Parts: sequence; C-alpha cells; structure tokens
Amino acid sequence: MNYRNLRPALRLGMLPAAVAVALVPAIAGAQEAPASQATTLDRIEVTGSRIRQVDVETAQPVLMISRADIENQGFSSVADILQNISAAGSPAFSRASPLTANQEAGGSYIDLRNLGAQRTLVLINGKRLGISTSGYQDVSTIPSAVVERIEVLKDGASSIYGSDAIAGVINIITRSNFDGAEVNAYYGQYGQGDGTVQNYDFVTGFSGDRGSVTIGAEYHQEDAVWAKDRWFSEDTRPGYPSASLTTVGQWGNWYDEVSGKWMAPNRGSDAIGADDFHPQTSADTSRASDQMHLRTPQERRSLFASANWEITDNIRFASDLAYNQRDSFRQIAGYPMQSAAFDTPMSGDSAFNPVPGTDIDWRRRGWETPRTTQSDLTTWRFTAAIEGSFQLADRYFDWDVGTLYNETNLTTTNNGNFYIPNVANAVGPSFVNGQGKVVCGTPGAEIAGCVPWNPFAGFGTGAVANSLDDPNVIGYLFKEEHATGSTQTNSYFANLAGSLFTLPAGDLGFAIGYETRKEQGGFSPDAIAQTGDSTNLASGNTYGRYTLDEFYGELSIPVLADVAFAKELTLNVASRYSDYDSFGDTTNNKFGFKWRPFDDLLVRGTWADGFRAPTISDLYGGGSQTFTTNFSDPCDSIYGAARGSARCLQDVAANYRQLKQGFIPVDSEADQTPVPFTSGSNPNLQPELAKSKTIGFVYSPNYVQGLSVGLDWWNIKITDTVVSDSPNQILRDCYIAGIESRCNNFSRDPVLGIVTDLTYGMRNAGYTETEGFDLDVGYRMDTDYGRFGLNWQSTYVSKYEQRQTDDVDVVPSQYNGFGSNFRVRSNANLSWSQGDFSASWGMRYYSGTKDNCYLDRCNIPQYQAPDTNGKIVKYNRVGGSTFHDVQVGWKAPWNAKVSIGANNVFGHYGPIMHSQPNSNFAYYGGYDIGRFMYLKYQQNF
Repeated sequence: MNYRNLRPALRLGMLPAAVAVALVPAIAGAQEAPASQATTLDRIEVTGSRIRQVDVETAQPVLMISRADIENQGFSSVADILQNISAAGSPAFSRASPLTANQEAGGSYIDLRNLGAQRTLVLINGKRLGISTSGYQDVSTIPSAVVERIEVLKDGASSIYGSDAIAGVINIITRSNFDGAEVNAYYGQYGQGDGTVQNYDFVTGFSGDRGSVTIGAEYHQEDAVWAKDRWFSEDTRPGYPSASLTTVGQWGNWYDEVSGKWMAPNRGSDAIGADDFHPQTSADTSRASDQMHLRTPQERRSLFASANWEITDNIRFASDLAYNQRDSFRQIAGYPMQSAAFDTPMSGDSAFNPVPGTDIDWRRRGWETPRTTQSDLTTWRFTAAIEGSFQLADRYFDWDVGTLYNETNLTTTNNGNFYIPNVANAVGPSFVNGQGKVVCGTPGAEIAGCVPWNPFAGFGTGAVANSLDDPNVIGYLFKEEHATGSTQTNSYFANLAGSLFTLPAGDLGFAIGYETRKEQGGFSPDAIAQTGDSTNLASGNTYGRYTLDEFYGELSIPVLADVAFAKELTLNVASRYSDYDSFGDTTNNKFGFKWRPFDDLLVRGTWADGFRAPTISDLYGGGSQTFTTNFSDPCDSIYGAARGSARCLQDVAANYRQLKQGFIPVDSEADQTPVPFTSGSNPNLQPELAKSKTIGFVYSPNYVQGLSVGLDWWNIKITDTVVSDSPNQILRDCYIAGIESRCNNFSRDPVLGIVTDLTYGMRNAGYTETEGFDLDVGYRMDTDYGRFGLNWQSTYVSKYEQRQTDDVDVVPSQYNGFGSNFRVRSNANLSWSQGDFSASWGMRYYSGTKDNCYLDRCNIPQYQAPDTNGKIVKYNRVGGSTFHDVQVGWKAPWNAKVSIGANNVFGHYGPIMHSQPNSNFAYYGGYDIGRFMYLKYQQNF
C-alpha cells in the first residue's frame, strides 16, 4: 500500500464524517428556522436524464425497486436482489466458480441482458461506482441497509453517463433525511445445515429544517458450501462417478516405458522399489470435488455516512463517505503436478526412483496442501458537492459542482502451488548418507537447504518422512505467494439544468454539464508468479492510467399537449462528447419520444449510440499463463475439423492426436491443454460501439384502479467488440481459413506435435446483437381482507448472436436458448398485508435451454449445431426451473418487525448442465443450491 498517497485520501475521506458530527448541533438549532422558499423541490431527476421533472415516467424503461420491495425479499445483499431481476444475465465470476482466481474473485457484478457486467454502468446517487482494472464494478461494496431504492434503466445511456452504459444503468439511491434509528438482524442457512448467512446492520440519522445526517453500518458473513455436499457437484458428471476421477491422484504414479503403463504405489508402503508398484487403476485416482468449494465464503464490513446542509435557501452542501472491507476465500483441490509439463523428471539417481539409472516421468496431486486464495479488498469512496438553484426571468435553474474520489486496495495470498525449482531439486539426484538420511545431490556435492521428496509415498499410508505428510517437505515445495492491486478514480463535475423558454406545449427543458475523470490502477503478482517458477503459472505486472474530458447536453422538447390524441408529446435529445488520452474522442447521441394519446396510455421509444472504452487491463495488462479449457486442435486425427488436410500434414503426422491434461489423447472434440498458453493486452485498442433501440407502452386504465401494464421491445448491437484473440481462433484461421500469417502465432512440439507455445492478446473484432421484450405488470387492490398486490416482471429474449471476427463469411454463433442464455426469465410476487401481519409469495422462473450432451447420451440426438470452434455438437434439452420463495411478517407492538421465510421453499434443483455455465460444476451458477431458511428482525427507535 502506498501510505504517502493514502494519507491525503484519508484526510479527505474523513471530511463527511467530521462534517456530519459538526452539523448535528447546527441542524438541531435550526429546526425553528424559516423553511426554504425554493419551488423546485417537487421536481426530481430520474435515472437516464439529467433534466429534473415532475413526471417519473420517461421515454426510457426504468425499473424501480423500493425499500419495501427490498425488505419483502429473502435476499440479504444488493447483489442478490439485482441478480434476481428478470433483465439480469448470468452472474459474472459466480460464487460457484472457485477456479476463478483473478482480481475480481469474491465480488459481485451485475450483468444486464447477458452482455457482460463491464457493459452495465453502476451509479451511487447518480455518480459512478469505482471500477477494477478490468472494468468491473463490485456492488457487494454497498451495504443494503443504506439503500432507499434502486433504479434500473434498461436502455443504453452513454449520451448521459458516458462509457459502459451500453446494456443499461443501475442507480442505487441511498437513504437520506432519516430520523431515528433502525437495527436489523438476518440469519439463515440451507436445509443441509451449511452456507449460513448472517447480516447485522444499523442506520441512524437526524434531520432538521436545513439539513440531515445519516449513518449506516453493516456486517455480513457467508459460510462455505462444499462441492462434496451436493449431489450435482460431488461428481464432475453427475450420475457418472468414474468421470470425476482424475488420473493425477494423491498416491502418485510414474510412467513405465517398458510396459507403456502408468504405475501406482501399493498402499501402505513408502514405494521406493519397483515391486512397490502396480498398474494404475481407477482406485488410484482422485475426485477433485472432495476438496473444492461449491459456494465460496466471504465476510464484509461496511460503513456509509452522508450529510447535507442548506447553506442558504438556495445553496446546499452534500457529501457522503463509504468504506467497505471484504475478505473472501476459495479452495480447490491440490495441484495435479505433472513432471512433463514443467520439465521436472525424477532423476535416475534419485534415492526414490523405482528404476534406478533411468529418468522417469511422474505425476502427483498436492492433496495434503489444497490450493487456496485469500483476497482482502478495502474500498474508500468520497463525494462532495455544492448544489443550488436560482431564478432568472421567472425560470428556475438547478446546478451542482463537485468531486468524486474512489480507491480500492487489494491483497491476495495464494497457497498450494508447487515451487518448480525446488521440485526439480527434490526429485533430482539424492542419496542415503551414513546416518540413513536421504540427502539432495551427490556425495560431496549436496544441495544446501534442499529437502528430498518421494512423490510415491502415498497419501494416508502413515509414511511421513519425505512424503507430502512431512511438514519439511511441504515447507520446501510450497511457497506462499502474495499479490497486490489498487485502483483510483478522481472525478470533477459540473451540471446545470432548467428551462430555456416556454413553447405552446410547455417549457423547453435543458441540461448541460462537464466532467473530467482520471482512472488509474494496477496489479502486481508475486515475484514467483512473475518468473513463472510456480504452478500458479506466469503473469506480469499490470499498471496504467487514462484521463478523459466530457461535455454533454440534453433537451426535453414539448411538442403537443392537451390536444386530440396527444395529451402529451415530448421529444428528448442528448449528446455527449468524450475525449480520452488513450484512444481519442467519440460522440454519442440519443433520441427519445414520449407520447400520451390519452391519460391512460403512454407510448415511448428511444434510439441511442453507446460506447465502452478499453480498460486498463485491456490496454496495459501484463501477460499471464493459463491452461486453456475447451481447446480444439483442427489437426487431431479423430476430432479435428481440418484433419488430413495438406496444411495439417505439413505440421503433424497423419495419426497425430491432441493431448489433454495428463498428456493423454483427448476423448472429445475439445479439452484442457496439458501446457499453458499466454494471454496479453493491446495498447492500440479502440472503444466498442453500440446502437440500442427501444419502443413500448405503459397502460394504466382508470377503470381498473391499481393496474399498470408495460411492454417494451429492445434491441442492442455492439460492434468492434473487444475480444480475446483466442487460441482456437488462431488455429482455425491457420488451418481452416488458410490465413498463413496466423500460423506464425504458435509453434508445436517436434516430437508430440502438440501446440506448446502460443501467445494471444485482445483485439477489436466482430459484433454481438441481442433483442427481446420486457413485460411488467403491477396491481394493487384493497379489500376487507387486506391489501393484495401483484408484481410480475418477465424478459423474453428473441435473439442473441455473436461473431468474434470481421470475416463476413463466418457464420455468427447463436447463443439464445443455449446454456445459461435463457429465452425467458420471469419473476412474480404476490403480497398481502393487513394490520400488523403481512405475507408474500415469490416465483422465479428460468426457461429450458439446450445444453451439451455427455457420452452422446442425448435426448434430442437429431439436433446438432456448431459451437464457437466450428465443431458439430449434439445437445440435450434441459427443462425449465421455478423457485418459490415465501415470507411472513409480524409488526410487534414494541416498534419491531419479525419475518421468517424460505427461499426455494420446495427445495427444487435445476437440471444438470454439462457445459458448466457460470460454474465449475455441471450446474448453472445462478440456480439455488437448496432450500434456504431465514429469520429477520427489525427494531426501530
């Protein structure tokens, strides 16, 4: 951490709290002061427009989630609430993906329209939430206790807010003008007795005639759920236990070139002589899920304070401070060490070699030391603004100038990865000295500090010396790795809004503004990781910064009012000019209309430009190694799309086989590579560009009080998408498309033929397009038996296609209705309240999709389609899922409320999905993983 830079940030960050303390007596003494005479308080700013207005219905579709809606749900975090709206896509970096170990692991990121969380902009009180170097905004940093409401703009808004507002905008409005105190406690767990969630928070505040102070704090803890404790995750392929067994086990094995077999140690021996081994069987393998999290644990502490003070009747100071500290943890199985992958064969002169005099390849999983990652993230956020209004020529104008500062500091600690130089020493030459102790090296040339290792001393055999049960061996082979990261956002802004003059249909409203912003950040892996001397694989430093200046303007033009078939017709136009020092400038425009032919019906529509600027990681990210999953070699003699072609035969033998982990031939079209590839960045990237369109209506018939029906069509197309130049695409371009220059991007092993050296980066290419419909139905009815309510939201996706190349001859990939790209998501909530009692019943529906088959056991074998690699794949049809939630509440006479409920009350499970969407298991990462029961208590003072 850079303490020199942090000190001024801390002094600046503590200002709102100090102001809050100082304002309390001032506000108390001002209660008898004359109230403000400003007449603009009835106008509000709705997400998607900077122009203040009385009507909350705009030309754009905006979903409102109220404080009451939040309290009536059984979810304890802002992330869970947002993840369960129908327009939300699959969760980025799902908590069911313990293999995720990047900077964002442990956070929560909302993805609207399945376009990626980086294309959804998140605001707090209209101002940007901080971003990671990869462009992700973590909504878990926002304590739910301080949320007043959430506005979800389901439309592009780059003309108003700038970069990232392509799929939509989430604006989280915090509580203010709060009087009194409120304490909440939440406790729940799954029916299996695990995954306990605890949330404790309080909010207190004071408001007077000239200002207010609001302070909220929250503590949140979620316990782990282990993969071995759920039927769908205990095996890699549920129903097929043998498919879960990895050839690299906790008992070690070595390759016997004479028999051509892998030899495993006999149980109960130290496995030193050749007679201590037998040909490996399924009993000598491991089940990785025994050591893996299904749902990763985390702990959060949050503080939020806001204060506002009316300096005069028309000028106000407003400020807020947010602090969040998040600890997250993940565990996966011990590393499956393979000597061939890291050039660490056991020396023929090792005391543990079963065939002395011959170097041998060996494999051993580090079962005794599972791989873990502890991530600690601290976030500071501070905003301050002077806001005001003034009157000029009988017109009122609103203005504000202010600043935003956001800082995150991340530390990660990794354990369980082998330190390769020490492994090479430990399995290198060794001998038994005069004291009967095995020593590294040769007599007279011992290796100081080295601890010899016998990878064949099996797990749980009782053998301690020189096995992975030996703490000396563990200390020598495994090195704790530390990485650090940080980001900073500095922004200054000024806005002015009001009306210019009066047209026959009303006032011509306008808003103009300026913002300058600087984003900087970096991530520094451990020195071991940077050198590539660990099985954590090589990764380089990321650091960069960019600055931008932006100007925007917006007009609301009333065209018709109170005439036949036009109770109201208003046009809205907006434009924003953005100048980045990283790529140049861009201008984005928007047009919208709002037409009310009669009081009960509103017709609306928009057309908008959008863009997403390349992130720091996109531009300046250090290269990192990874074992590529779902890799497909076109030259494989059985599954390759170009097998037997002249170009393939130029590089490999006719009987060439692609190898997977364990250096054994693949048994399907694609698998994980046995050697890592390197991915990098591209400083010449340009922004993604987007066009979005919506048209719809809202109908609220006066003859059915309390009923409102809204239907909107939407379409979003993103071009020049920032995509990874994937290994599969490089090989397809070389061997199938015949682009010879692409063949220079990789090399092959001269003996095995497999691709061993491949580096790929980012590029602007292709497009993504999606469209569909949103249906919102709301109804409230008061009866003698209480108030009944219905809130039904549905999203139907009619199209989702993507092409990651500019080659027009390439057929776009169709994703709609495949994997986790659900055609329909629908949520319905029925509520009832009377007196001190209330109840709600919620239903969350996901439509069925097509998913990969396993072992050609397909229920629609006649259906085949190409995947992203061009391979023909067979699919299963998996059914839809509905999860039911129930909650009942009682208001106690001591000003408290007690609620008890269950999410997924019927204990429903989704279908098996072998493609592992948003998960590391054959189950969708967004589905419920059991019945979750909870108790909530709220006390007001």
